[in-house]
Amino acid sequence: MKETTRKLEQLINSGQAYLSHASEEELCKKSSTEKWSKKEILGHLIDSGINNLQRFTEIQFENKPYKIKKYNQDALVIANNYQNASPQELAEFWLSVNNRIKNIIESQTEVTLNYAIELGDENFSDLRFLINDYVEHLEHHLNQIKNTNYSENTLASAN
Repeated sequence: MKETTRKLEQLINSGQAYLSHASEEELCKKSSTEKWSKKEILGHLIDSGINNLQRFTEIQFENKPYKIKKYNQDALVIANNYQNASPQELAEFWLSVNNRIKNIIESQTEVTLNYAIELGDENFSDLRFLINDYVEHLEHHLNQIKNTNYSENTLASAN
């Protein structure tokens, strides 16, 4: 997990650096009504962070295997109205939730990392997988946000 934690920390730092210099215009631009803006992708990352923080925390005390509850990513982006939110507010919220996640990851042991999870449809894994998947998902979407040629971005994955 040390490598995963180090990667998460690098993503947090690079995301914060990018967001502190990005213009409102760049963050709000949408290539079409079906695509998310960079601000909405950031909002999706906030929702993902909130949901995964809850998962990483609840698995510590809930019955095993821990059942993953899916969430409606598109509805959350719309309901939270991320497109019209302050970029500073979103950046600070994203930073806070990911720093909390980093702290939770750092406190895991070999025992807790092996806690069983049910992903759905009789598909099982462990907390280690869930944490690594979260960091990969974050990296994917941060790369979309930082891409200056952003225009063909697709909606988020199911995380």
